[in-house]
Amino acid sequence: MTSFFYSGQIRRFLQQFIRMLSNFQVELGKDRAGNTSLLQVPIYYGDSSRQAATILRNNSENSVASVPAMSVYISGMRYDQKRMQEPFHVSKLNIRERLVDENGEFTSEQGDTVTVERLMPVPYLLTLKCDIWTSNTEQKLQLLEQIAVLFNPSLEIQSTDNYVDWTSLSYITLTDTNFTSRVIPSGTEDPIDIATLTFELPIWLSAPAKVKRMGVIQKFIASIWDSNGIDHVYNDFDLSKSSLLAKQVYTPTGCNILYLGNTLKVFLSEQQQPFTPGDTADREGYNWSLLITQFGALVNGHSQVRLEQDDITIVGTVAQHPSDVSLLLFTPIIDTLPANNNEPVTAIINPESVTIDSEFLFPATGTRYLILGDIGNLGDSEGAILWNRTGFPVLVARTNDIIEFTGTHWTVSFDSASVTAVQYITNLRTGTQYKWKNQQWTKSVEGRYGAGAWSYVP
Repeated sequence: MTSFFYSGQIRRFLQQFIRMLSNFQVELGKDRAGNTSLLQVPIYYGDSSRQAATILRNNSENSVASVPAMSVYISGMRYDQKRMQEPFHVSKLNIRERLVDENGEFTSEQGDTVTVERLMPVPYLLTLKCDIWTSNTEQKLQLLEQIAVLFNPSLEIQSTDNYVDWTSLSYITLTDTNFTSRVIPSGTEDPIDIATLTFELPIWLSAPAKVKRMGVIQKFIASIWDSNGIDHVYNDFDLSKSSLLAKQVYTPTGCNILYLGNTLKVFLSEQQQPFTPGDTADREGYNWSLLITQFGALVNGHSQVRLEQDDITIVGTVAQHPSDVSLLLFTPIIDTLPANNNEPVTAIINPESVTIDSEFLFPATGTRYLILGDIGNLGDSEGAILWNRTGFPVLVARTNDIIEFTGTHWTVSFDSASVTAVQYITNLRTGTQYKWKNQQWTKSVEGRYGAGAWSYVP
């Protein structure tokens, strides 16, 4: 780690001082039309060194410096003990930046949050001199009159507009005026007369500040417990702990997502369509990053996506997909998933195309199948041989029914023709949950969620 640092603090004050003395003019007389002819007086930085004098004379003894002109230089700098304060003081400032978009423009959203630790600056008193170069007394009087009225007794300046810089403000005081550099008698070899103004400028020199990102609490749980260790806020009011946090929830328009497996795929759509269960049609994906940057940064494992159905809300954390920008890895919170209100099924089968093996010939008690085709017919005394047992009624089941082996024979445990209430079951073979509604089975939470049916929580 290097100890060198330089931020041009003295240089910035000097630049402001030079700007303050710029744009003054002198009157040279009148032109042929009778209008006043004005000349702007240039100002330079140059102390009284041989090199500066040589430059002003264009590197020639036969050249006379152009006048009128002004030159500024530092004549002294000393420690100002009167303004000394606690030298070991450290000021801490918490700053919330505005978010910058891809075009470099500030938005209305919050960006990074940082903490700036500023060390106590060191006070100095800067002495500046301004030499006014003129060829006659009239020019000198014009410039002195314009400059002198500004200092009564001082003039405030600002070296920077940085909000964090607590040393940017200062003031300049005119302390002395040397009207002329000529002595009597005056020779004829140098027609230039110089008036010198002396200024004092109290400044502060600051050591580098320490800038660090603020630690942000991402989860805070406040509970009220009784003597028996029961959390009444959570249990009595049935609140999830994450709902106790204040969050910003965004519902993007014009974008649909497809929930399939453990991923969320985003694609553009102008239609405001609700949740479509089981819709897994392949569509051209959109870039999640381009969408999320409008609402805040994505924090893997913390940011959430909420999926809205007509009767439930599924909440899950998301993370960036390692290879596909149109996908997010989605981990649903178990407590937000719908609970099964019917026994799980061993598998989903089509009874017309199953392979007859020991699984069907010698099923275990409690084996359940959701069937995708009819079994048997009413009035058929023989029925389907595979599903019938001697001495028991012939099995007759319809598509979407659930059949169960009782230990002695197969029976219909879920009659799709008579059940109208919403049912949830899980396919034990795949682990997928299914939902019975509107006389059809669909995946309970997987499918397409249209604009307005999902939201993002940074």
